[in-house]
Amino acid sequence: MSLPKSQYLSNTWKDGLFTNKVVFCTGGAGTICSAQVRGLVHLGADACIVGRNVEKTEKAARDIATARPGAKVIGIGAVDVRKLESVQSAVDHCVKELGAIDFVIAGAAGNFLASINQLSPNAFKSVMDIDVLGSYNTLKTTLPYLVESANKHKVDSKTLNPSPAGTGGRIIFVSATIHYRTMPFQTHVSVAKAGVDALSHSVAIEFGPLGVTSNIIAPGPIASTEGLDRLLPSDSLEEYTKSQPLGRFGSIRDIADATVFLFADSGSYVSGQTLVVDGASWRMSAGGAAYGKLNYPDFLLSGDAVPNVKGQKSKL
Repeated sequence: MSLPKSQYLSNTWKDGLFTNKVVFCTGGAGTICSAQVRGLVHLGADACIVGRNVEKTEKAARDIATARPGAKVIGIGAVDVRKLESVQSAVDHCVKELGAIDFVIAGAAGNFLASINQLSPNAFKSVMDIDVLGSYNTLKTTLPYLVESANKHKVDSKTLNPSPAGTGGRIIFVSATIHYRTMPFQTHVSVAKAGVDALSHSVAIEFGPLGVTSNIIAPGPIASTEGLDRLLPSDSLEEYTKSQPLGRFGSIRDIADATVFLFADSGSYVSGQTLVVDGASWRMSAGGAAYGKLNYPDFLLSGDAVPNVKGQKSKL
């Protein structure tokens, strides 16, 4: 069943905006990334999403394809972003089937709640490898195609008119706001996302002269996502919602709209930037893990381990 457009894209954008464009997305079966890709597909793009789980990724691709009649969406599972050759194989398959890569979303990530005492070097390395190395491998394998696309879709510096064929040569790294003020039990993610941010900034400087733009979207608390479910105890949902400056959580549509903005003509002179989509949430006191039964600093001082850490056996 096709998802209603109102749930993943506003009416701001005109249909056909990304006709004949191709987007490559890691972590594309996730709640946020799938909405980003779905929005682009609705507006004319074809897509290739990759992930670890074969069934989940292929199912997500079929679902995303319902956003537009005739859309081509490839789902490639069993891809490990920590391994360059694995990502390269997926990129090669994407280009072979769809002909190009104009836009890239580096969205693969790992997260769980754990204090530094719980966090083993191996667990810390795992998140660093998925987020930072995975983002770098995604960048490294897609850069030749981004440069090629950027060269085809230049903005005329005199008239400021975009190429008749539209935009291209743009990458978005999906980050977070956790490391801006820090949050207990999220050391691994804070360090990893800071690295992802630095990577994006470097891309903007080194490949800007070739026409490639690189930006970050940093989602805040987004409703009905696995990330929010992991970080926010259910017994504190109402309290946390009231603490938000806009009195609500964000939606996947908010992230999809931000993505369209950066990939469309509207983002032609936006590069090396971080677009925070969080309703000013990060400017409040650290939340999420500091609410409910994990109240700060009492829980830390208790010496107890964070309960129900996904994937945890005896020790991370």
